[in-house]
Amino acid sequence: MAIQKSLLIILLWVLGASVARAHDTDSLPAKKKFYYGTASYYADKFEGRKTASGEIFSQKKMTAACNVLPLGTWIKVTNLRNGKSVIVKTNDRLHPRMTRIVDLSRTAAQQLGYIRSGLTRVKVEVYGKKKPKNT
Repeated sequence: MAIQKSLLIILLWVLGASVARAHDTDSLPAKKKFYYGTASYYADKFEGRKTASGEIFSQKKMTAACNVLPLGTWIKVTNLRNGKSVIVKTNDRLHPRMTRIVDLSRTAAQQLGYIRSGLTRVKVEVYGKKKPKNT
């Protein structure tokens, strides 16, 4: 009986520790200031749909989907092929299997100059929750 109680206590402790770690990633601070990866842009079929943040998606807004940063984070995305950059707000998530770092609105992708290719290598610089000045 004492062994069963000990096992139960250990099991509850392990479960409690794992639940404490399984909190929402939106509450976590960004661990890095820079990320490198591939950027894509939203298909037109997403126009007017709700994003993960609850906002309505528009190809005309300067927004992005990203799985590694909290929603509402302002980021600077630089196209490594041509040096062009934009500042956007993360308000959506990518599909969990997506290997890209960021998915941008069509307007942001046009400003970065990769509409024709569909994908480009980018550097993502994290600004945080406050909108940067001069944007």
